[in-house]
Amino acid sequence: MSVPALMTVLAAVAAALALAMPAGPRLAGEVVPVPGGGRTRLLAVVAVSAAIALMAGGSAQGLVLPLLGVGLVSAVVRGLAAHRRDRDAAEVRRRVVDLCDALRAELAAGQTPAGALDRAASEWPLVAPAARAAQSGGDVESALRSLAATPGGEALRVVAAAWQVAHRTGHGLADTLGRVATDLRAAERTRRIVGGELASARATARLLAALPLLALLMGSGAGANPVRFLLGHPAGLTCLVGGLAAGYAGIVWIEALARDVERHG
Repeated sequence: MSVPALMTVLAAVAAALALAMPAGPRLAGEVVPVPGGGRTRLLAVVAVSAAIALMAGGSAQGLVLPLLGVGLVSAVVRGLAAHRRDRDAAEVRRRVVDLCDALRAELAAGQTPAGALDRAASEWPLVAPAARAAQSGGDVESALRSLAATPGGEALRVVAAAWQVAHRTGHGLADTLGRVATDLRAAERTRRIVGGELASARATARLLAALPLLALLMGSGAGANPVRFLLGHPAGLTCLVGGLAAGYAGIVWIEALARDVERHG
């Protein structure tokens, strides 16, 4: 294996390790974001890439190929991380609906709000701080609102508002939570419909981004050597970097548009 190729592999592995570091400590099964954690990983990737590029001798290949490997691995890792965040947020939304149903059932059976929330916390540790606040006579509403910062847990603000109104009036929490659960289920059905409509646009964007690979295979099959030109010639490296950057920007743009639609849909 040539030195540039070896440097590319090392850079890609280093980028994967740096970007795969957890975003923060885990507490009760959830990831707690740490301010600046993303910047720290990015700085680690840049530092490792620069060191590897210097080790490669500073040539065009030695400088561009490791950085290109870092960029490709970073894009893949970030895409997988975004998919995992979306999946975790969907799970939290489902758990919020289950929480409303569980609280309503406990309250309908004659359980106190604090006892119902404590039972729910045994099933879902994320709401344990709110349960402890309820047991000690603390501010349950503030605890629930702070938990609403968890991705997918935005509806906990509605639960907090229902809890606050019921605490002031002395009744109505079970019925309110039932209506909240019904509304959340309707919102989730709408979210799935919108996601299904956007799936074709996302698939088309990814297909278009992968088409250059098919062109490279066709060129190689026709007797040309496009890979050698792209990796071994300054003009080819420029085309490769520009093409990959344009393809990645297109995917990011489509994803940004899709997420904006999901957010306001």
